Amino acid sequence: MINIGAPINIEKLYKFDDDVSNPQLFETWKPKIKAYLKDLKNQTPEEYLVPESEIPETLDVESFDTIKYLKDTTYLSNSEKLITAMDVITLEKSIASKKLSSVEVLKAFAHRAVIANQFTNFAAQIFIKEALTKAKNLDSYLAKTGKTIGPLHGIPVSVKEQIGMAGKITHGGWVAWLDYIPKEDATSVKMLKKLGAVLFVRTNEPQTLMHLDSNNNITGRTRNPYNSLLSAGGSSGGEGCCVSSHSSAIGLGSDIGGSIRAPAGFCGCYGFRPSSRRISTAGGVSSGKGQESIVAVEGPLAHSAADVNYFMDGYINTGKPWEDDPWSLPMPWRHVKKPEPADITVAIMYDNGLVKPLPPIERGLKEVTKKLKAAGVNVITLDPICISEAYDVCHQLYTCDGNRAQKEMIRPSGEPLLPLTKWAFSMGNGDKQLSITENRALNTRRDNLRKKYNDYFIQNKVDFIISPTYASVAPCTIQDGIAGPYFWGYTSLWNVLDLPTLVAPTGMSQDPKIDQAEKDYEPRSEIDEIEHAKYIPELFSGAPICFQLTGRKYFDEEVVAFGELFQDIMEA
Repeated sequence: MINIGAPINIEKLYKFDDDVSNPQLFETWKPKIKAYLKDLKNQTPEEYLVPESEIPETLDVESFDTIKYLKDTTYLSNSEKLITAMDVITLEKSIASKKLSSVEVLKAFAHRAVIANQFTNFAAQIFIKEALTKAKNLDSYLAKTGKTIGPLHGIPVSVKEQIGMAGKITHGGWVAWLDYIPKEDATSVKMLKKLGAVLFVRTNEPQTLMHLDSNNNITGRTRNPYNSLLSAGGSSGGEGCCVSSHSSAIGLGSDIGGSIRAPAGFCGCYGFRPSSRRISTAGGVSSGKGQESIVAVEGPLAHSAADVNYFMDGYINTGKPWEDDPWSLPMPWRHVKKPEPADITVAIMYDNGLVKPLPPIERGLKEVTKKLKAAGVNVITLDPICISEAYDVCHQLYTCDGNRAQKEMIRPSGEPLLPLTKWAFSMGNGDKQLSITENRALNTRRDNLRKKYNDYFIQNKVDFIISPTYASVAPCTIQDGIAGPYFWGYTSLWNVLDLPTLVAPTGMSQDPKIDQAEKDYEPRSEIDEIEHAKYIPELFSGAPICFQLTGRKYFDEEVVAFGELFQDIMEA
């Protein structure tokens, strides 16, 4: 077995001094971690578990395909497999017509989720008994009135753990927040309940929420469902794994640097980063409160672009989040038809000029280009636009408070900093706190970038941009998870620009026989060298190849509609 350690000389790139770790203090928090994990175990129905003998002891040293296991296992009935394979729209119609009950649907997804979690560790909290009560009430309501409560009536929905839920510990990946129990649901949780969703599982995330790999000192690391050696992404990595393994019908995550899109891309599902203020972020645990330079967004992870559209329509038009959160825009979700291929122009970013995409991504982009052109789409090449400037501005804004907020959330527990936390603390100027004047100057540079990209769309009559989600497929996380990912530039670009972006699968996956590493590659920079050095083809077998589809700000509906066309073309 080949082991991957930390990149050579990675510590020379660190830009922080006080790591706030305190081993003695952390010892006093271990009983709380133990209690939290005990509750997770106790809330997991034993009758849903597969025998321990089914679970390989080598999950972290040899590749294991949980998706294939779930397809083949006899521990799930054929009925459960059929139900959990349905998209949200089909499920909702089946429940509304009483072909399926909410209880029947929940039990199928809950059973699948419990089994998948045994292999991948995506769950932070499970509350199936509570969810069953909700499902029974929904069935009773439908039986009495003949009507559903809302567009997600009876749909099993998973939610990222950092999104606050009343009466439940909400720690966001920080050990010191194991004492925090919100008294009120986050706005998005209120919306989901209003729409009739059945919430039954909350999903894992990384320490500080600022990794593209979900690992923390409470529940540990989430494994990729296609290959247990690989990352499920972050920070909504638990969601990516849960949705991709069909353990929930649809999920809700959050994104400030790629945190919805990396998990969707790594795990092989759809993930949508909407323009800011379309979906509420109120009520979530975060270190970024009050920071408006690069704002976080929430958005769905789903099995299809149509399900993304259905979710956004229901959440916005029925939920009306602005009635609970005044920061949310009172902007209805528009009904946009799937475009005709001949009517659109798509620009493809084959390479951003900073980190060269690795072989599976290069192959995937060529195949996407071929299929789009064959379908009649006008395809052009996007030459990198101010990529270094965007990367610099973005990283400085991430750490503009000198990591103070993050450290104050870690300090009370003294928990050890994980390797990717140290990397996140080293972005931009690291521990150097910027002045208000410096922050405003960065905001001005950000706004100039936004103008340049908007001009590109308009002047070149480009409707959408397709780009890599990451320089490679999901990275390998063996050897303490320090193999990355380190480069966020392909996803964080769209955060600093605040452009709506949908990650969509291509149906292709990494093949070690085809996707061989480039020989004698000359790295462009240290970060390029780091990402290329980690690519050992035989470790990545089966990893999904997914890309980002991006449009102009607040043209979210058009991006999702294009996602439906993209799905049709890729599946043709």
